[in-house]
Formats: sequence, structure tokens, C-alpha cells
Amino acid sequence: MLIGLRRRLMVMLMGPLLLLSLVNAWLEYRAAGNVATLQDQQLQALLPLLADSLIADDQGTLHLLAAPGLDRFLQSRPETAAYGFSDSEGRLLHGASWLAAEPLARRDTAWESVEHRGMTWRVVRQRQKTVLGDTWVALADASDPRQQWVRAIAIKVLLPNLLIILVAAVAVHWAVGRALRPLLQLTEAVDRRSPGDLHPIEQASSPEEVRPLVAALNRLFAVVNAQAESQRRFISDAAHQLRTPLAGLQAQVEAWAQAARRIAPPGGPGTMLLPVEQIEKLRGATRRTTQLANQLLALSRADSRSMSAQPMVPVDLKQLCEAMLEQHLDAAGQRGIDLGVETRVGSVPGYEWQLRELLSNLVDNAIRYTSSGGCVTIRCDADDGGPFIEVEDDGPGIPECERSRVLERFYRVKGTQGEGTGLGLAIAEAIARAHGSRLELRNGGSGRGLKVRLTLAGLGAGVSAHSA
Repeated sequence: MLIGLRRRLMVMLMGPLLLLSLVNAWLEYRAAGNVATLQDQQLQALLPLLADSLIADDQGTLHLLAAPGLDRFLQSRPETAAYGFSDSEGRLLHGASWLAAEPLARRDTAWESVEHRGMTWRVVRQRQKTVLGDTWVALADASDPRQQWVRAIAIKVLLPNLLIILVAAVAVHWAVGRALRPLLQLTEAVDRRSPGDLHPIEQASSPEEVRPLVAALNRLFAVVNAQAESQRRFISDAAHQLRTPLAGLQAQVEAWAQAARRIAPPGGPGTMLLPVEQIEKLRGATRRTTQLANQLLALSRADSRSMSAQPMVPVDLKQLCEAMLEQHLDAAGQRGIDLGVETRVGSVPGYEWQLRELLSNLVDNAIRYTSSGGCVTIRCDADDGGPFIEVEDDGPGIPECERSRVLERFYRVKGTQGEGTGLGLAIAEAIARAHGSRLELRNGGSGRGLKVRLTLAGLGAGVSAHSA
């Protein structure tokens, strides 16, 4: 858009300059024509003086005794003025030999342009009475502006104008670039924004002409932010309201399932209203519903816009990873998965509860999709990119073509086994954005499985190796 605007401004500014140069050239030609017309009139007015200036001595030799006006004309143009006298047959009687002419029947004035000695001469011929009788008198002038108009206009008009246009084009291009720089900076600032960044743009730093556009963008940001905030509040309120009844329902179903096992052990006759298998299915559905409500609440709280006003605090990554190990050790043991942790002592600025939620989702996903006998590792370390936390498993992994989509909400890879809502990685990605980073999905260290990493800035001093 800006390139097109710059091009249009250049055309609009340079077009009139080019048109003015052409008009100037045309006016110069018109001026040269007027001067040439005056010179033609001067030449014609000098013909009678030229005829009267021809005299013959006693021996019959012809001489030119120029009258004052004719003499000034000839003296002022020693190289570009010539004259000649011819008889009615066209024979030269006196003057320049190249002015000999063919016999002319007309008695009026004759004009012609003659090329001689590399110059174009304006020649006027007229029959006049002289000492030799009725004679054709010719007067030539090579300083006619019309004969030199192409060179004169090219050198004196068009070339300077083209140089002026070239300099003006460079100056206008620079000036337009400087004038459009605030608009370019505004474009870059909007382009660099993340989809969730709806903060208003500062109007004071914008040019006066762009401020209405900035104000309109800020109003749009405010409307979109209000709608998004309303949706987040609704999801948060709904999830929060669902947690209490779902917790009570899950407690009732768990108690019911335990009672069903005691009363009707597997394989024995049942005395419950529902078979044990259906109670187990009901318990699984209740757990999934509770997990979904908790994840929706976490997703709403993890939104980067709602966290921007809260200060970051130092987060001990080693302690956080060890807490995740304790929290998921039983679940990993029930599935026969080796859950371990590799840590280095260090702290980073961040939102502790968000990083805890992120790591919990990653570990839960790794345990959920890793087969029995597999291995899941929680790791915090630092490299050239800075401190990071990651979870690595040796499960089925995620195809590379699907890795960008699994970060979307409610998306699951087709054919994925096991239960899930498709929100775990979406929550982790939202938390990563709140920390100014992105999740990195890679292949596991053995070439299989999945490694999910979050790189964080600001690793504190005092780092020592520790593994568990």
C-alpha cells in the first residue's frame, strides 16, 4: 500500500514538472519563431539598401559601398552574413558565389533555406534596380533562431529541465520517504503485534494526518478487546460455576464405584441398579468433564492480556520440576511409565502458577499418550538460547505437519488413542505467549516420541547441576 502511495505521489509531483518542461520548450520555440520573423523582416528591409550600395568604378569593376544600416548588419555577422547579385539569367555578378540562383520569373520576394559550410542559411531574394539595371539581389543570414532551434532547445531548455526533474525526483523521493516514515513505523508496529495484543496505539507520536486512523484503530481494538474479554469472562464464570457441582458429582460417582466393587466384585452377581462397567464409564465421563471445566478455567486465566498487568516474580525451575514429579508419579506408576526429572538450579522471572499449569499439562499429555514401559523426562536447563523447561517422552510423537495445529484449541490428531479434550497444548501455548515465548515441538532424543520445550529469558545467577 505504501509503495503504491509513494509511486502515486511521485507521478503526481513529477508529471506537472515534465509537462512544464515541455511547455517551456514550446514557448522557447515560439519565441525563436518570433525572433526569426523579425530577422526575416530585417533582411527584407535591407534589400533596397543592398541594391543602392552596389557601385561601379570607371573601369566597370563592381564594389559594395554599404549604407550605414547595411554596414552594421554585415559587420555584426562577419561569418554568418553574405550577399550576392545575379542577372536575370541567374549568373552571379557580384558577391558570394554560392548565392547564384536559377532564373526567377517572379518579381515578389522569395525565401529559402540553404545548407552551406555546415550551417543553415536563411536567404531572401528580390528583384531590385541597381547600377546594372534590373538585378536579383540576395541577402543571407545563418543566425536564424529557427534553424538552430533543435540544438538550442535541447541544450538550453530540455537538458536543464531534465536535470532539474532528476534532482527534484531524488529530493521528492527522499522527502516522501521521510514524510511516510511515521506511517511505515505504524504499519510495522501493528504488524509486529501478536493476535492477542489489543493495547491502544499511542497517538501523540503519530503525525497529525494519521491520528484519525490511529484513533479509529484504537476504537476497533477497544471493541474487539471488550468482546474478547466478555467471552473470556463467560468461559471463566461458566467453568468456575461448573467446578463445584462437578466436584460433588465426581465424589458421589467415586463413592458409588467403590461401593459397587465391594457389593458386586468383578465376575460375581450384581445387586446394584447399574452394572459395575456402566458405573466405571460414568466415573470416566465425570472425570473428563471435570478436567474440561478445569482446563477451560485455566485457559481463560492464561490469556496474556489478562496477565499483562501482573508483575512477574522469580520462579525456581528446579523446585517446580520436582513438584511436577511428585504430582504425577502415581499416575505414571499406574501406567508402568518411568517418570524422571533432570534439573539445574536457577530461577527466571515469570508467573509461577502459569508455569506450573503449563508443566502439568505437558506432563499429563506425555503420560497419557506414552505406552506402558515408556519413559517421560521433565527437564530444566540452559543453553545458548537461555533457560528452558521441557518434557520429553518416547511415545508415538506428533507428525511434523500437525505440530502447528495441535497448539490450536480442541484440535486432536486424527487416529489419536486415549482420552483428551485437545486443550492441554493450547493452554501451554497461551502461557508461553504470556511469557513472550512460543512452544517448540521437536522429535525426542532417540528419534521417536516428542520433546516440548519452552525457552525463558532472564536466567538468574547461581546455576549448579542437579539431577533426579
